[in-house]
Amino acid sequence: MEPLRIHSNLLNGILEILKESFSSKIYAHRIIENQLKSKKKWGSRDRAFVAKHSYEMIRWWRLLWFLKGEESSLSKDKLNELFEVYRSWAIEETLSTPKDLSIGIAQSYAPWFDKIAEKELGKEWVSISQALNQEANVILRANTLKTTKDELLKILSAEGIESRETQISAEAIVLKKRKNLKNLTSFKSGLFEIQDGGSQLIPNFLNPVEGDKIIDCCSGAGGKALSLAAKINNRGEILCIDTNRKKLKELESRANRAGVTCIKTLHHKNKKDLQKISNWSSKLLLDVPCSGTGVIRRDVDIKWKLNSKILADTIQLQQEILDTYSSLLKPGGILIYATCSILPSENEDQIYKFLNRNKTVFELQKQKRLLPMNEDSDGYYVAVLKKIKD
Repeated sequence: MEPLRIHSNLLNGILEILKESFSSKIYAHRIIENQLKSKKKWGSRDRAFVAKHSYEMIRWWRLLWFLKGEESSLSKDKLNELFEVYRSWAIEETLSTPKDLSIGIAQSYAPWFDKIAEKELGKEWVSISQALNQEANVILRANTLKTTKDELLKILSAEGIESRETQISAEAIVLKKRKNLKNLTSFKSGLFEIQDGGSQLIPNFLNPVEGDKIIDCCSGAGGKALSLAAKINNRGEILCIDTNRKKLKELESRANRAGVTCIKTLHHKNKKDLQKISNWSSKLLLDVPCSGTGVIRRDVDIKWKLNSKILADTIQLQQEILDTYSSLLKPGGILIYATCSILPSENEDQIYKFLNRNKTVFELQKQKRLLPMNEDSDGYYVAVLKKIKD
């Protein structure tokens, strides 16, 4: 078979993305987005080629260097040589992966993380490690304040977007092919949000109904809050709290586009901000900061940007958030603790420790793991806690 010819501009673009991704704290999707914006003359096929193969080389970074037989390097010459290994292995398929490799090498995970994942997940790590290396589906949530899933399927079809139904969530739609959606009239009109299927399920655990007063304590840009607003049909109050003012501004913009009127935001700066809302709500969502290991197939460089110190600091932060925000809840109220992590140390272990500290105050009603072996869901954990008394 004749070797695939790749224009030098495209190859240089991929190498630049790799170098920046592994030498900075910026995540690959931002680097790729900026790279594509700067290349005005590239066509859609060129852009898709650079994005796809940049992501895949980051995903398989450790395995590729193993196949090359060298330690990793960010010199242009070495990266160029690495691309040739990748070309032979992934594009032309003339180079195969040796059998009987460890999971860490065969599935390309950092040694420290492979060790922790195997310790915490046991044999399950084999199937999870493989699932996290599958390309993620693009999943939409139909905004039921403005449309229905059936109507949205028809509208997307008229806009040239091929999509299908999925059973993962009542409002979920899966794209058959990746497309840039943000220029669509349907997106600008707020008919849908881009949201993973598993993420769409988490608000359901609050059993939201019209008239609810809900607190979303780590709301970020508000994907789950917007879903909650649709579920209560804009009839109730949702208070979104975050320490990041920029994220809250983004949430306000998204809410305006989606036709959401029941959301208010609170920029959490100190303890006094929270004292004003103590006992205000009987439903509280804690979608806490986490390692993000459940969404590795979307953010592939979590594999390499996460380290043991960041993980330990994150686990400590989760504990502090649980202790701080759980006190806001009314007696008899429901607290949802959620992560997009696959690690029990951030999930079940965190909840059991919290319950041990609050034996007479909270009780565990249910917990659920959503595993990435389902093609329409990333990896999540959800715990439902009831506050028995103050």
